[in-house]
Amino acid sequence: MYKKFTETLNNIGENEGGIDKFSRGYESFGVHRCADGGLYCKEWAPGAEGVFLTGDFNDWNPFSYPYKKLDYGKWELYIPPKQNKSQLVPHGSKLKVVIRSKSGEILYRISPWAKYVTREGENVNYDWTHWDPEHPYKFKHSRPKKPRGVRIYESHVGISSYEGKIASYKHFTYNVLPRIKDLGYNCIQMMAIMEHAYYASFGYQITSFFAASSRYGTPEELKELVDTAHSMGITVLLDVVHSHASKNSEDGLNMFDGTDSCYFHSGPRGNHDLWDSRLFIYSSWEVLRFLLSNIRWWLEEYGFDGFRFDGVTSMLYHHHGMGQAFSGDYHEYFGLQVDEDALIYLMLANHLVHTLYPDSITVAEDVSGMPALCSPISQGGVGFDYRLAMAIPDKWIQLLKEFKDEDWNMGNIVYTLTNRRYLEKCIAYAESHDQALVGDKTLAFWLMDAEMYTNMSVLTPFTPVIDRGIQLHKMIRLITHALGGEGYLNFMGNEFGHPEWLDFPRKGNNESYHYARRQFHLADDDLLRYKFLNNFDRDMNKLEERCGWLSAPQAYVSEKHEGNKIIAFERAGLVFIFNFHPSKSYTDYRVGTTLPGKFRIVLDTDAAEYGGHQRLDHSTEFFSQPFKHNERPCSLLVYIPNRVGLILQNVDMPN
Repeated sequence: MYKKFTETLNNIGENEGGIDKFSRGYESFGVHRCADGGLYCKEWAPGAEGVFLTGDFNDWNPFSYPYKKLDYGKWELYIPPKQNKSQLVPHGSKLKVVIRSKSGEILYRISPWAKYVTREGENVNYDWTHWDPEHPYKFKHSRPKKPRGVRIYESHVGISSYEGKIASYKHFTYNVLPRIKDLGYNCIQMMAIMEHAYYASFGYQITSFFAASSRYGTPEELKELVDTAHSMGITVLLDVVHSHASKNSEDGLNMFDGTDSCYFHSGPRGNHDLWDSRLFIYSSWEVLRFLLSNIRWWLEEYGFDGFRFDGVTSMLYHHHGMGQAFSGDYHEYFGLQVDEDALIYLMLANHLVHTLYPDSITVAEDVSGMPALCSPISQGGVGFDYRLAMAIPDKWIQLLKEFKDEDWNMGNIVYTLTNRRYLEKCIAYAESHDQALVGDKTLAFWLMDAEMYTNMSVLTPFTPVIDRGIQLHKMIRLITHALGGEGYLNFMGNEFGHPEWLDFPRKGNNESYHYARRQFHLADDDLLRYKFLNNFDRDMNKLEERCGWLSAPQAYVSEKHEGNKIIAFERAGLVFIFNFHPSKSYTDYRVGTTLPGKFRIVLDTDAAEYGGHQRLDHSTEFFSQPFKHNERPCSLLVYIPNRVGLILQNVDMPN
């Protein structure tokens, strides 16, 4: 694949003057105001017989401004300036590309390169609104350096308010960013930013790839959001969807030039049966230009610091991962089922991102476990920085759904959390937006369910269900954070055990916003127990910032004891101990360590400020002796209450 990648890169060099120039398609395609006040327009519509520009500026005359046909299916138009030099197409005016198809049909389309699209009133379709503000937003802050251990807050602007409405970029900037900073996250992953006509698609059915969603505000307000995050030292990733596109033709890419091909495979290969969407033809020169330029656009225009690539499994294989239970056998990853064109595109995208901004981060959402996905391109890899550890949340849900606490298998938990290839970095998470969606339940809801409505007040005594739920919620998050990867991710609100599920307004729920919001006020209420989970999440993140276990080598697990339900491991010079037993506590429990000397507790899920039972005394000093235990040269004796996770730090070592 490396050979094919270099061939493609060389072809781009010979024919386009290099990937730098090739990835600037947005500078010529679409509609642009020229220095002389005129207008330059360019489109790629290989299946069209004629292309025209229309809009408010010419009273919607469909044919008065025809484009000139160029080679390779491209069309261009230059409209000279008005004599009085006033703007030909004013900022905010409506436009359409008119396509005359081979069959003679007249089609009104939005340019694939449109920077802003809006929907007015009860209209079903989006309109292309010319975005050319007199005073564009100027960035004030530089990009933050790449974090050594990435702690990601997965975010959706529209649901970020407790009110039953679509929240705005401004709301997120002023109300949610400070909260994320306080919680100790150093990175946000922005979902549903690329414009999508259907809100309930969660942003995964893209209609306009270069347009920031107007339902939350203007492009300039999104720039302010990114800039403000940078001022706080927060890295901002975009959830980029290049795996498929919406089937919409009136306000999407589909049938742009009147044919079922253009940007997509023609015929059945161009359709994703499960997602009911269109599939890109990654071998097409102009599709490569479009997608690579799209990557660059979000980096350059909006200041994003990288991407989480959605649906990578669907891209990698001709079968799109459908009906496949990947076992890890290498025959599943290498063979005719691999879509080499898509693989080359992903390599080109990673090459571009990391060449332009070496501190950028790219994350692959791949459920298959494709080898070398996160290896450098120079070593024959695809070049992603991280992959999502997608088996971990499934394991926690399986345990909560199918097993009693006393039947949890410690070895199986450790296996799931450590099952990753050496030198391929993973982002671990206990739950993401996938688990919060309607039809599933968050961990907090699996644990506590209906009692969350009645027994979360600190004025009521702990019930067994709430006690168990609060303790396990913290333990699951801590062991996932510490053992599961080289990065950590949390979906907004889940850090404090957000109740209920996530459901966007749609016909099936009478267009209700009741479940399409985040009730952050619950964590701020001193009389509710949500604050305990919120406090724990914050302190866990801040301790990682101080101790750096995410950027340390993989942990050494010294104990996974089925009878005692104990897991113990070392990472970044810390000793992590978990007692998952529902009822048994242990006095003077021997735990192995490599380090001699004095230890103290630095984090303990049982502390009062985290809704625990305060059974551990933090002034206690533990002394490691040269007494070999579980293949470790030293060991120490610790009191470990039931359902507790704790971290010990060697106080003799410099921090």
